[in-house]
Amino acid sequence: MGHGKKYQEAVKLVELDKEYSPAEAVALAKKSAYGKFNQTVEAHFKTGLDVKQADQQVRGVVLLPNGTGKTVRILVFAEGEAARVAQEAGADIVGGDDLIKRIQEGWMEFDLAIAMSDMMGKVGKSGLGKTLGPRGLMPSPKAGTILQQPAQLPQLINESRLGRVEFKTDKTGGIHSIIGKTSFTEQQLVENFAALMDALNKAKPAGAKGVYLKKISLASTMGPGVRVDVNAAQNLKPQTT
Repeated sequence: MGHGKKYQEAVKLVELDKEYSPAEAVALAKKSAYGKFNQTVEAHFKTGLDVKQADQQVRGVVLLPNGTGKTVRILVFAEGEAARVAQEAGADIVGGDDLIKRIQEGWMEFDLAIAMSDMMGKVGKSGLGKTLGPRGLMPSPKAGTILQQPAQLPQLINESRLGRVEFKTDKTGGIHSIIGKTSFTEQQLVENFAALMDALNKAKPAGAKGVYLKKISLASTMGPGVRVDVNAAQNLKPQTT
């Protein structure tokens, strides 16, 4: 099925084989985002990693300095004191057995799941991994969403509201991450992209061989991909606070 007229017009704004500087790519991703809604802007990476090798997989988190522009609905598996702390910290949904049962019955109205470590036995035995895992919602140590102490909850919940984003390689070695919305300024998107690039550079696996990042592109929900100069992207400096 071919693209529509508006997409064809948007494509004309971009030289598809050209690698743009990060600032130019951000500007084009915004400009080519046709449609009347506030679209998500994503960064897409093609890596040279062999993800069949355990030591060549990438997974990490980044705190985008300007947030994601999305409202994040936060669920916490917790009981007792931890449940009280989670509620006071602003979690949207908090619970134990009742929450597990609700999800088993098909309820999925949340964007991030956090669990206290003492709840993971119940969560694991419940079979929720089959439901939450494919959606990227299963709490995990690598994502930093399984906590040992209730006192850790406020910081994680606050960071998740502010723009904490998880990234990881998919089965093809690709990495995909939100960097903001088309309503953001170009400067805000570049700053978010720089933070993501810094996190990706630091997450480079020790077992990686050859070229780590082969291709990078930015795109809005409805717009065409805009290729980014890989070297320029890797040399971006994140904001210092």
